[in-house]
Amino acid sequence: MSNSPDIPENSDSYLTLRGKSDGIFKEQGSRFLYFSFPVKSEEDIKIELVSLRKLYFDASHHCYAWSLGRDAAHFRANDDGEPNHSAGDPILGQIRSNQLTDVLIVVVRYFGGTKLGVSGLIKAYRTAAALAIEENEITKEWVKAQLNFSFPYAAMNEVMKIVKALDIEILSQEMALDCSMTLSMRESNFAQVLSKLEDIEGLVLATG
Repeated sequence: MSNSPDIPENSDSYLTLRGKSDGIFKEQGSRFLYFSFPVKSEEDIKIELVSLRKLYFDASHHCYAWSLGRDAAHFRANDDGEPNHSAGDPILGQIRSNQLTDVLIVVVRYFGGTKLGVSGLIKAYRTAAALAIEENEITKEWVKAQLNFSFPYAAMNEVMKIVKALDIEILSQEMALDCSMTLSMRESNFAQVLSKLEDIEGLVLATG
């Protein structure tokens, strides 16, 4: 279910997860509960982590990794008491190998009495993270840009022709003698939209 859409280099799109997933992976008596989430900020991540801590307060470890931003430049991996680099890094590795960003994967471990060793832990956390992604759905998202402007009511038809022709999303609009509008569009379309709007007499772009 998690087949990745292809994304060309230097694109204004990125891959993330469509929704949430969860499941259980067992290895030599230990239970690994895995969870994946689409997230947009560190605040989103904190909310999910706190919620899981409350639900599984008696677990041995809450290990996780996340990645944020169009280029996945903002990331973190946490071993939560497991040997260094045996849990968080394998989880992060699965995020990276699937070219994902704006995602959080958490693996909650209940120790089953048998030590797995560092190599065994790496394999178990990597497997749990892979399952979390596999049981979710990878989706393509567009990097968006916004444009704010005002214009006289008489120019409404011209503005709407551009909006419809280029399939632009209207985030907000105010209709009066002087109108205002906020548009959202693919980043790669911004220059084209801006060029067309600037040809409309009386249209003023917002600053700041």
